Amino acid sequence: MNPIKKLASQTLIYGIPSIAGRFLNYSLTYLYTRVFALDQFGVNSELYAYSGFFAVLLLFGMDTAFFRFQQKASDPEKVYSTVLNFIVPSSLTFLVLMYVIGTPLAGVLKYSNHLEYIHWFAWMLALDSISAIPFVKLRAENRAKRFATIKIIEIAVNMSVNIFFLIFCRHAYLHNPGSFLARLYSPTLGVGYVFIANLVASGVKMLLLTPQLKSIFYGFDRELFKKMLRYSLPMVVIGFAGIINEMLDRMMLKYMLPYDNLHNLAQLGIYGACYKLSLLMSLFIQAFRFAAEPFFFAHADKDDSKKLYADVTNYFIIFCVFVFLLVMLYMNWFQYFIGVKYRVGLPVVPILLAANLCFGIYVNLSIWYKLTDNTLLGAVVSLGGAALTIVLNILFIPKYGYMASAWATLACYGSMAIASYIMGQKYFPVNYFVKKDLGYIFLGFALWLLGDWIQTNLLNQFGHFWILSSVLMLVFLGVVWVLDGKKLIQGIKPVA
Repeated sequence: MNPIKKLASQTLIYGIPSIAGRFLNYSLTYLYTRVFALDQFGVNSELYAYSGFFAVLLLFGMDTAFFRFQQKASDPEKVYSTVLNFIVPSSLTFLVLMYVIGTPLAGVLKYSNHLEYIHWFAWMLALDSISAIPFVKLRAENRAKRFATIKIIEIAVNMSVNIFFLIFCRHAYLHNPGSFLARLYSPTLGVGYVFIANLVASGVKMLLLTPQLKSIFYGFDRELFKKMLRYSLPMVVIGFAGIINEMLDRMMLKYMLPYDNLHNLAQLGIYGACYKLSLLMSLFIQAFRFAAEPFFFAHADKDDSKKLYADVTNYFIIFCVFVFLLVMLYMNWFQYFIGVKYRVGLPVVPILLAANLCFGIYVNLSIWYKLTDNTLLGAVVSLGGAALTIVLNILFIPKYGYMASAWATLACYGSMAIASYIMGQKYFPVNYFVKKDLGYIFLGFALWLLGDWIQTNLLNQFGHFWILSSVLMLVFLGVVWVLDGKKLIQGIKPVA
């Protein structure tokens, strides 16, 4: 099979559960922003931001290290077993630790009345970190269908539990308080039902992955582990920096906005809800990363690998700009995924979409440090982005609120993409289609700005907004067809 076609098909298969999950998440966001108060949704956004840091810590970069070492190992099963024998005990140790320090931690986070939140998140994180390693093995073995099936089941369970508590049980509580379902619902638990649903889904996922955990008995290679640890430690730094860039703003808003705690949480809730609208692009990036990481490693030693990487980046940017236009040109529809009281934050969406585009470009360009084992230099790039995120948020959140956080995210990912390109050309030079790729990006933003201006000033002359939006989208697709249509067709044709 043509390598580009294979990457596209793998991205599609990995993307099915991601896309389904995100769209279901959109529908849940629709529910959450109508069931929960602004400050309650802020709690949801904050705690999931914290969980991102622990998720990186518990994996310890071993997911990427596994890909790197199993590729050249004489016994790939030993690599997998070694990773499992590290991740499982460390995750269980973390779980015990969270029970030991849970009470003071809840006090520090101002959730003393909801210690159960800390415990539930500890279980979620432990289960998810252990599950991540079998998922990595499925990706390495190109078992994308099993990967997707388990992910879809996890999503379905999460969705079902949410609906059960927040629709059926809540409705019974409001309209039939003496019923059995009504007794299962307590308004004081608030967003805790969201966490319960996630925990149940994580547990089901863990059960489905049990067959992949039997390899833990294959043994532990101490010398191999030391080598993997040297490779993965910088990846932990990169991961932490990435979470700072993605999540820190949602933690800082609560403490740096110049209002009381409830108002700060409300602002965080608005930002968190609008952030969801930018995730349509990030779900594609996530699916792409699942497929691309083993793909890049597998083709590293082939003669045409660098040309292949340039083509992949070109296609990737085309699709991301398409997603940007899809969301922004049809924002009149997408806005209904969040409640009316949250839509005041919609101006952050184009900024965050642009930030995600830059992050996706960085993901493509970052192959240089993974393929050359320069993970320490890769960590420097990520730390630079994290430092920029911290400084910009500290300087501007008190005055500009969540808009400052959105711009800081764009500045961070934009600078990381530029830095990664410059360093990549030194250590692993690839002839990317820089002018054409930038041209697509500028065209996308120009079409969005044109559409926004026309809708603002001349909409009555054009009728329904979707006609204008569709015309502008066709203009973009027409340019893509003229510049890359032939190459795209050749890219998806199977090799004779």
